[in-house]
Amino acid sequence: MRLTALKGIGEKTEELFIKLGVHNQEELLEFFPRDYELFFAPGSIGEIGYKTFGTIKGCFMEPVLQRRVKKLVITSGIFKDEIGASIKVVWFNAPYLKDLIKTGQPYVLKGRISRKYNVMQMDQPRIFSPEDYAEKMGTMQPIYPLTKGLTDTLIKKAISQVLDSGLMNDINENDIVPECVADEMGLCSREFAFRNIHFPGSREDLIKASARMAFEEIFLFIMTMKMNSESLRQESSVIVRPNEQTDAFLKGLPFKLTDSQEKVINDIRTDLGSGFVMNRLIQGDVGSGKTMVALAALMDCAFAGYQGAFMAPTEVLARQHYENITGLFKEHGINLNAALLIGSQTALEKRVIYDALEDGRINIIIGTHALFQEKVKYKNLGIVITDEQHRFGLKQRQALAEKGAMPHMMVMSATPVPRTLGLIIYGDMDVSTIDHVPVNRKPIKTAVVDDSYKPNAYRFIEKEVAKGHQVYIICPMVEYSEGLEAANVVDYTDMLKDVLDESIVIGMLHGQMNTAQKNEIMEKFAAGKIDVLVSTTVVEVGVDVPNATVMMIEDANRFGLASLHQLRGRVGRGADQSYCILVSNNSSKEAMERLDILKTSTDGFEIAAKDLEMRGPGEFMGVRQSGTIAFKCFDMFRDADLAVKASEAAGRILSGEIALTSRQKEALDIKAGSKFFIL
Repeated sequence: MRLTALKGIGEKTEELFIKLGVHNQEELLEFFPRDYELFFAPGSIGEIGYKTFGTIKGCFMEPVLQRRVKKLVITSGIFKDEIGASIKVVWFNAPYLKDLIKTGQPYVLKGRISRKYNVMQMDQPRIFSPEDYAEKMGTMQPIYPLTKGLTDTLIKKAISQVLDSGLMNDINENDIVPECVADEMGLCSREFAFRNIHFPGSREDLIKASARMAFEEIFLFIMTMKMNSESLRQESSVIVRPNEQTDAFLKGLPFKLTDSQEKVINDIRTDLGSGFVMNRLIQGDVGSGKTMVALAALMDCAFAGYQGAFMAPTEVLARQHYENITGLFKEHGINLNAALLIGSQTALEKRVIYDALEDGRINIIIGTHALFQEKVKYKNLGIVITDEQHRFGLKQRQALAEKGAMPHMMVMSATPVPRTLGLIIYGDMDVSTIDHVPVNRKPIKTAVVDDSYKPNAYRFIEKEVAKGHQVYIICPMVEYSEGLEAANVVDYTDMLKDVLDESIVIGMLHGQMNTAQKNEIMEKFAAGKIDVLVSTTVVEVGVDVPNATVMMIEDANRFGLASLHQLRGRVGRGADQSYCILVSNNSSKEAMERLDILKTSTDGFEIAAKDLEMRGPGEFMGVRQSGTIAFKCFDMFRDADLAVKASEAAGRILSGEIALTSRQKEALDIKAGSKFFIL
């Protein structure tokens, strides 16, 4: 049912929802909050320190002032807390506040903390009476992903209408989870889950709702995977034998392959020579040498007369792979033609590549998703290797088959997954693990600190930049979102310009930039034209910048340990000592102990196992684990037990022990057919 059927949503507003991937009322229900605003007890001004957000109680002892700067109305005042400490408070374009705020009357202010020339102030705080704030304490308000023109209030009103409409009658009837399975696990109903994911009555209700939707997601994934995996294993493919020229190339490298790399290459060669489609995951820690393993497979196929496609998640990384591969071929006299195909190339450049692919003049093609667009035709595609975040679903495999013989499939991932969980998540794939890193890598020195350490961190960053090195700073948010108390890239970049030496060049990178902008920033950073790059986790899968020696992560307690480990792996790629500074805004013993694991271990698989052990079912908020399947609710670490139970349930269904109703079969077919899972 169209969104325009809802009160307050016209054609233009519907277009804004469509930009967010929401096309109808059913999809609106599944447009889940990305976080929840919590209302904690107000603190004192002295407790704010270097925090990004604060909630304080006090009053304005003097009337607030107003001034106009061009078209901007600035309202400001001095706010004193209950022990006499004061802070400047500023609002922009809120002239009505001058008459609204009463001198001497108690208020609670909740807002961002900024620092200009080492002077602290609170920007754009919301104002509550102590009574109103006391009512909100302990509640959870949803915060949604937004685009310009949409607000949380508008989205909440629209979702409330859907929840109270006749559409909800179909919610439980379209349940793909058998009733006996839901009962055995104590899962709540789908209707309860939808209502409490959007508007939780309590933390406990949100945990129940999140568990219900997480189970449905992983159950659907596993059912789809199990139904398709057996048929894929029976698909025939080209036979490729180990090639002497590839062996000579590998032996001629200036470094020796690790035992793990050699074992994985042998696994791949066994698959390539089997006559059946290879469907293998190469799992290796950050910097373990997966790319060289991939290159060996591409070369074997190319020397056997077949084409190889190597797909990277970003244009910048694709270009780096291309330059590294062509450089190695030139250096070692390898007579293979490698080419680059990315979206930002001109139509003429692409046409030349298309022609060369179709007539077989290109042996190895490196690129992004542009490699598999409709216009691309291969003469004899033999292998597809996807790097990091991409994995082909059934429809994509069928599309490739239509381009020619079914090629071999290989996925490379730096996301460490505990073995028991990997057997479920990657159950349709053969898994090889590279569990050693090159011996010439220096361990990254890691520190876990709270906000009070930031001044020291900034001075340390200045010293590293003075040595000619570069720095990453990671924030969980792109820009300020009302109610979400986490560092954001936009404000943090502005703040750094006041905190760091003015000679330091600061850049900004986040996922809301278009591809060209992101490529430009990453290319500048890789070329050393940016000293400090403030970014979201989009750099987690990025180019190698050997000159980067510092990784500082704000609100590190909001990230999964495996994700933090991958981010840490962006540094330490050169000869110089590198450092990782994890800044936590949660100084509880549990939060600090969890982050301390990264101080004592550099083994991604050990870290993943600890993460799985320590993250409890109540940890439903925070930055979603990156590099894994793109679920809305399921988290590979938080919900590991659900994955095990979902796998057991799927097995019972496929064995005939549990029978699905005709409606469940229909719903399962529809949902499975519409999903494209990404790793």
